[in-house]
Amino acid sequence: MRMRPTLSWTPTEDLPPATTDPEPVADALGTGGVLVLSGAGISTESGIPDYRGEGGSLGRHTPMTFQDFTASARARRRYWARSHLGWRTFGRARPNAGHRAVAAFGRHGLLSGVITQNVDGLHQAAGSEDVVELHGSLARVVCLACGAFSPRRELAERLQEANPGFEPVAAGINPDGDADLTDAQDGHFRVVPCTICGGILKPDVVFFGENVPPGRVEHCRELVRESASLLVLGSSLTVMSGLRFVRQAAQAGKPVLIVNREPTRGDRHAFTRVSLPLGAALTTVAERLGIAHHVRES
Repeated sequence: MRMRPTLSWTPTEDLPPATTDPEPVADALGTGGVLVLSGAGISTESGIPDYRGEGGSLGRHTPMTFQDFTASARARRRYWARSHLGWRTFGRARPNAGHRAVAAFGRHGLLSGVITQNVDGLHQAAGSEDVVELHGSLARVVCLACGAFSPRRELAERLQEANPGFEPVAAGINPDGDADLTDAQDGHFRVVPCTICGGILKPDVVFFGENVPPGRVEHCRELVRESASLLVLGSSLTVMSGLRFVRQAAQAGKPVLIVNREPTRGDRHAFTRVSLPLGAALTTVAERLGIAHHVRES
């Protein structure tokens, strides 16, 4: 029996109480050297749902695993049908106040780096530079046979040509780019192969059950070592890919600050958790730092 990846987390201990005062975050940023680690919660205000927050997609949707994707042509057909439809929503999404605040902090030299668990590219769209995409990007496609990369927009055009009239109505969109469709809606979808070798195409993202490339992990560990503090934005830290950096920072004596509405798996390692909507919290922080004009939408 194949083990399913960890998708949820329930506190098994009393966690420190949260605060609604973002002043500790402003203090840390005012000192500089802050490393940001962001999760799906920072993109919810852009219309992209998260996995585990209120109304999160895990209540109705189990993300594709790497093992299922590689083992089953049917699973790949279901994935690409749903992802092809969901990609349109991702393509329309725009950065929100949270993304703009992170970009403003970076422009003012307050950050040592940005690591994101998201695959939506919204940090870069807001103006953040040198973002480490821990779980990859939906904007790229990779061939599992020859390793060639290609832009997602090219694949979207090929899938559109191979599936004329494919316009189902989705029940919802998920943070991994999938749309919620029934088997009847995606059963006749045609998948296209790599144009170079005819191999299987996969989005250049880390699926559940797949490992983050070791070189990328080490790069992130180095960013933690070089930082003065770690600021977690909108992540439940359920999966180890992000939690390990929180543990590393805490073990090194670096302050960990978390802005997330719900408790997280990293709370016991944190100096504070601010329970506020991210856009409002980071806008308030920007106001206290005198850079709020960079956060407002132009």
